[in-house]
Amino acid sequence: MKRYIVFIMAAFFAQEPWAADMQATLQWSQRVELSTPVSGIVQAVNVDVGDRVKKGQVLLSLDSTAYRARVAGSRSEITRLDAEAKEDKRELDRVLELYERTVVATTELDQARLKLVRSQSALAEARALLQQNQKALDDTSLRAPFDAVVVLREAAPGLNVAAGLQPQMLLTVARSGEMIARMHLASPQIDDFKTGQPVTVSVAGINHTGKIKVLGLEPIRISDELVYAVDVLFSSGETLRAGTPAVVKLP
Repeated sequence: MKRYIVFIMAAFFAQEPWAADMQATLQWSQRVELSTPVSGIVQAVNVDVGDRVKKGQVLLSLDSTAYRARVAGSRSEITRLDAEAKEDKRELDRVLELYERTVVATTELDQARLKLVRSQSALAEARALLQQNQKALDDTSLRAPFDAVVVLREAAPGLNVAAGLQPQMLLTVARSGEMIARMHLASPQIDDFKTGQPVTVSVAGINHTGKIKVLGLEPIRISDELVYAVDVLFSSGETLRAGTPAVVKLP
């Protein structure tokens, strides 16, 4: 009889799902520091902290006067070299016709061919330089890499930006519409979960449906206990702050 009772109780508790509320802290799902790869004076800053921006939106602009002048100069040089290359091609065709009629020598034909090769090479180099100058001009406008919220602004009109080995951070943005709730689990607990598993994240009493994105592989020590970081990704239509406390409701 006792064995039967023990068996019933064991079966009952085995069917009870293990559940717990874990304390967590909100983090940005993606945070990027933005800078320009070219030097210049900041002409305009179009955003401030807290602004939501769309992918490709111009956030900041440098004075582009010098860069526009380089592009214009490259285009003018291409026009000139293109005309020279066309003239050299016509000259080569004329010399080739005379050569076939044995009117001119081989050396004159070779010279005409060499002149055309040189002019075509110069034209190709000029076109490459135009692409380089156009890229530099485009880089004077700092654009949002994705739909984001501006979380830090370090630039103002008049700031002298010096591009070099260490980029000068001007703006910091974080992906909008999604956040990460970071919690910590001990080894026996973390083994019960897998990436992609749905969980609930509660922030200020509002529940959000999320899923486990990262299960930590290296332990960290918190209060003399070895635990693993677990990141839960969830979507939110409202703007939340990194560092805000949250609760992850585990199944």
